[in-house]
Amino acid sequence: MIPEQITIKIPQDRIGVLIGHKGVVKWDIEKRSECKITVDSNEGEAYIEGAEDGDPLKALRVAEMIKAIGRGFSPEVAVSLLDDPLLLFEVIPLSHLTQKTLKRVKGRLIGKNGRTRRAIEDLAGVEITIYGKTISVIGHYHRIKAAHDAIEMLITGAPHSSVYAFLERKRRAETEGRKWYIE
Repeated sequence: MIPEQITIKIPQDRIGVLIGHKGVVKWDIEKRSECKITVDSNEGEAYIEGAEDGDPLKALRVAEMIKAIGRGFSPEVAVSLLDDPLLLFEVIPLSHLTQKTLKRVKGRLIGKNGRTRRAIEDLAGVEITIYGKTISVIGHYHRIKAAHDAIEMLITGAPHSSVYAFLERKRRAETEGRKWYIE
């Protein structure tokens, strides 16, 4: 059973992105989804109500979109969750890392001028954000799995070249018609 109202917590600095200039982002999401979104900027919460005669799953997808915006994705990327029902949104927590280790890991994941993050995105076919103590990924399941494995490799200290080679093998397997999970 889907609740009548879904509440999503969103960081204060991302509320403006969710609402957009003159409310255009919020309005666009509401129009696309037929859901009503109310934002409490003081509490940092968004409330989603699905249309009574509409698809109840859309409210859940809107909740995922708002979470994605809250984790650093642009509204243009987050809206893809509503457009493609096979896309998934995953958050990888880094809260278990110490502050010093977190800074090092984020540096390894981003790379010089964002090169590592872009390479993972391109090779795995996903979108990635690194925000606060989380890494978030949007993509299809098998591609998120490959990106997640690559991110874990970098977190545990694997050389960047090994990670890129891993992702290239996964990509080559897909183009040859094999499944991503086959090594």
